[in-house]
Amino acid sequence: MSDEKPVREPIAEDARIDALEARLKAARERENERNRPQQSGTDANYRSGNRVLADLLGGILGGLVIGGTIDYFAGSSPWGLLVGLFLGIAVAFRNIFRMANTQSDDAPKGD
Repeated sequence: MSDEKPVREPIAEDARIDALEARLKAARERENERNRPQQSGTDANYRSGNRVLADLLGGILGGLVIGGTIDYFAGSSPWGLLVGLFLGIAVAFRNIFRMANTQSDDAPKGD
């Protein structure tokens, strides 16, 4: 009984499996490259500057519009406008500080 050959011989490594594994590895590398963020430092800084500018202008103009509207309906000329302006500036600076703090938290830390 020990002299008999097994019914099935062990399957040798198939070249098709090796080729499939190589193609899967190449596909994963291409997918990782495609999904990697394509931001450079200049583009990120440019976007940050635009966001700061938009926050400042939006806060100031929004405060002026809301304050002017309150003045128009309440008849409290220049006080609503001034309060709205200062609130708009405060909100704009709060957003800028918050943005600056979250970006500095994302920066890589030293050892």
